[in-house]
Amino acid sequence: MNSTRHKWVFFSAFPPFRGGIAKFSVRTLEALRHQMNVDAFTFIKQYPDFLFPGTSQFESSPQTVSTRRIVSTFNPFSYLRSALIFRREKPTVFVTSYWMTFMAPMMVFWTYFLPKKTKKIAIIHNLIPHEKRFFDLFFNRIFLNAYDGFVVLSASVHTDVLALKPNAQIKLIAHPPYEGEVGKMTKHEAQLSLGLDTTKKTLLFFGLIRPYKGLLELIHAFAHLDDTYQLLIAGEVYGDDQMYQDALQQLPHANWFFHNRYLADSEVDIYFAAADVVVLPYTNATQSGIRAMAFAQRRTVLCTNVGGLAEGLEDNGHGFVLQSLSPVSFANQVQSLFNQGDIEKCNAHLAALEMDLEEAWNSFAQGLIALAEEA
Repeated sequence: MNSTRHKWVFFSAFPPFRGGIAKFSVRTLEALRHQMNVDAFTFIKQYPDFLFPGTSQFESSPQTVSTRRIVSTFNPFSYLRSALIFRREKPTVFVTSYWMTFMAPMMVFWTYFLPKKTKKIAIIHNLIPHEKRFFDLFFNRIFLNAYDGFVVLSASVHTDVLALKPNAQIKLIAHPPYEGEVGKMTKHEAQLSLGLDTTKKTLLFFGLIRPYKGLLELIHAFAHLDDTYQLLIAGEVYGDDQMYQDALQQLPHANWFFHNRYLADSEVDIYFAAADVVVLPYTNATQSGIRAMAFAQRRTVLCTNVGGLAEGLEDNGHGFVLQSLSPVSFANQVQSLFNQGDIEKCNAHLAALEMDLEEAWNSFAQGLIALAEEA
């Protein structure tokens, strides 16, 4: 597609909204704008305040991309306004991010107003939600039937899409890594700045905390590790944090640090620099932006083999698959990986890799463009 002749519209979560989808969408938009004429749109609000499980839906950091805020998911009257805006744009390609089934009616509604020649493409982060609802299957079906092509980030989501739409035009493109200022701080310096013990082996759990991410399982396993280990938890709990606090208080030693708050991008590097291994004990997943961040920060990952979370992990030398969430087995595997030097070797391997992160995101954008040409 010639960028001078074709107009793209991209709707997604963007700053000032926070979270993984917004972060991913910013990088995608920046890469697309290197190659295409793209206008970007986002929410006025994603959720009513009383339903939002965290402290705020919004980032305090300054915005890095230009977008227009046009719709609230819980205000159907705004669906028409946004649909008319999209129609006036007359896009050659309309792209939306999809990760929550309750957004399906809104996104299907828009397609009725788009010009008939507009290609309708979706980047599907999750098709089957982590917390399931009775309307998920129906909403997913109508959404898939309304769009022409799909980009997915993992083989598991690829399978989910084809199960509901066997003839779907679909392209699997792995989640590109995020940028990180590797080497800005040594592990020793990072640990000192966070108040950690520099002599202990450090496990990091990072990101927004929800039940399916397995933090309780990690805490229970940590209880079976000796005093030479420490646990660093960094991220805001979505919901009640009391069960995590109670579990931590019952640990046999106090080698844990719980930073229960949302962390801005400017703070990310220090947490990964302080860690020996990033643990993702998820009980349910498709893919993970945290794994992409760990890769960019040259840190070994230990994660469960659920959804697409562990795809290519060991083959590429980026980490290890967690064999069991049983506390004793979990702890034994962690001990074995450290005792055999596997964590240290993996971190050294990652540190030696040359990464062109800009090229990775440009390749993702090229794959998206290619799908739009084929759909």
